[in-house]
Amino acid sequence: MTGLTVESADSSKSYWGTAVTAMQSDVAVADGEISGTLNYLTTGSLVDVWGEGNFVALNFADIDSDAAYVEVGLVPTQGAGFLKLDEDHDGVFKIKDNNQKLVVRQVTSDGLYLEQVYTFDFTLNES
Repeated sequence: MTGLTVESADSSKSYWGTAVTAMQSDVAVADGEISGTLNYLTTGSLVDVWGEGNFVALNFADIDSDAAYVEVGLVPTQGAGFLKLDEDHDGVFKIKDNNQKLVVRQVTSDGLYLEQVYTFDFTLNES
């Protein structure tokens, strides 16, 4: 299997009623690190489910054809553990601090997987 591409979500999209541009700016992925500025959200469906905080929207592309599915999660976890990506290959994550890491696994039908780990270097706006 080959590595997949992790990138900022399309800035024209919205997730759970929140525009990507309201969540983040200048998000970039390079050399195993995700950086950018995350805005502190106090209202909206994301906040209703996960509570106030900083969120990042990412897209996962170039998934290997041998992968049965892709699962993603934060370490340490926010409580949900690893979740399978749906067909749009997008995900939104609540970021508590830069000590967290994003883990991405491409899993084959045999249960083998290729794991990629990304560190964070976000500017976290507090309000």
